[in-house]
Amino acid sequence: MKELKISIITASYNSQRTIGDAIASLKRQDWSAVEHIVIDGLSTDATVAIARDALTTRDILVSEKDQGIFDALNKGLSRASGDIVGFLNSDDLLADDRVLSRVASCFEDPDVGAVYGDLQYVSADNLSKVIRYWRSGPFSHHKVKRGWMPPHPTFYMRRELYQLLGGFDDSYRIAGDYEALLRYLCYEDMRVAYLPQVLVKMRLGGASNGTLKAILNKTREDFRAMQKNGINPFVALPYKNLSKLPQFF
Repeated sequence: MKELKISIITASYNSQRTIGDAIASLKRQDWSAVEHIVIDGLSTDATVAIARDALTTRDILVSEKDQGIFDALNKGLSRASGDIVGFLNSDDLLADDRVLSRVASCFEDPDVGAVYGDLQYVSADNLSKVIRYWRSGPFSHHKVKRGWMPPHPTFYMRRELYQLLGGFDDSYRIAGDYEALLRYLCYEDMRVAYLPQVLVKMRLGGASNGTLKAILNKTREDFRAMQKNGINPFVALPYKNLSKLPQFF
């Protein structure tokens, strides 16, 4: 069986403080068939120079103006050539050196269309300090309809399914990843596997978890995403928000 190629897409903008760590966590992986696609939004700091120095000739670096993060991720999807596609935020880290090999082993089953795992929110200044622990738990369509969702940074899917189901709706400013996951996980013909291990460490302070205003904006977009995908938001949205409480304990 041929070694599955994994494309990892990173969107960046003025990420000079963190992008080097993100790329390094990918370069340390023990899975060799990896393509890293960095889509930069025309950064004005040293982001592009740091990325250029860290990437290899088989990777892709594009720096140009975009219409937001989901437009950037769609550009990455259009350039991906791997069998499997995943995402690594410019301020996140893969949790250890064997993340991609464990993900790839799940896809050795040809019936598996997508894989996800667990995520730790860590302090921006101390990556060993865990603030929240997102234990995803097993997948079911019933849970999705009640507001459950795995963390998007841990989600990997076959590229052929992105071609079938589409990329990100860039009319969303914050919840485009949530809307996309709803669309993918509601697809009845896809088998989804849960890898019960931490795959990603996420620094706190991102676009959807930084301020009260951002949280309110995300809630409005979540409501719209649920309606778009046939999920009752009056049932799913309260459950979705309350389900986050155990992550703090």
